[in-house]
Amino acid sequence: MADLQHRHIAITRPQGQAHRLTTLIEAAGGHAIPFPLIAIAPLADYRHFEQQLELLPQQDWIIFISSNAVQNAMPRIQARYTPVPAGLQFAAIGPVTAHELQQYGVTNILQPEQRFDSEALLALPEMQYVAGQGIWIARGVGGRELMADTLRERGAHVTFAECYRRINPQTDAGILSALWQNGHLDTVVVTSSEAMRHLLDMTNNGQDQWIQDVAICVNHARIAELPRAQGLRVLVAEAPGDDAMLQCLSKVSPI
Repeated sequence: MADLQHRHIAITRPQGQAHRLTTLIEAAGGHAIPFPLIAIAPLADYRHFEQQLELLPQQDWIIFISSNAVQNAMPRIQARYTPVPAGLQFAAIGPVTAHELQQYGVTNILQPEQRFDSEALLALPEMQYVAGQGIWIARGVGGRELMADTLRERGAHVTFAECYRRINPQTDAGILSALWQNGHLDTVVVTSSEAMRHLLDMTNNGQDQWIQDVAICVNHARIAELPRAQGLRVLVAEAPGDDAMLQCLSKVSPI
């Protein structure tokens, strides 16, 4: 079991999505500090999403980019279509998102088996020959364009269905700086590229002394690129999921 005695670890996940990792950290003797850099908020206006819903019966695939997309789209889909349109195939970016879909009664979900990102989903055989197919992507406002761009290059007709928005609930990182100054912060967990951008924006592009001194643990090599470019100390978990993140945290050593 990981030993995190005397460790102080900030978790930047949205509120409500850090419970298990917090439990694991504290069971290993560490102290978890909630510092969400992403908050999930509903759209101010769902009229455009409702218009996109009208296209669903003509689609071949619906891809969910995150569990947040499932939580914000599926209730509206099921309110409009019961059952969902026949022949519609479901895909998820990874097992957490697939599990969320299962809570809505969806089975037979296409998902990657090792890496859990757009690249891994696009590499699956089912996503190779999609010319002429309609693909509906449920996601938050903005985000990466790789999925849609690649599918369009392969001849698919792609529709974005944006069903939530992400905001930064923090105004500054003063709390983390103060904790570090008092010897009560040594590591920050960041599990999304957007949260990493917020963290860098609030630390003078990663140049503030406190963030130069702590370690940052991430769950994907892509998230590590920006902080490493600023000379920050970044460790990448060997696999997705909280257990792998716990192992990553256990490898952090004092400077």
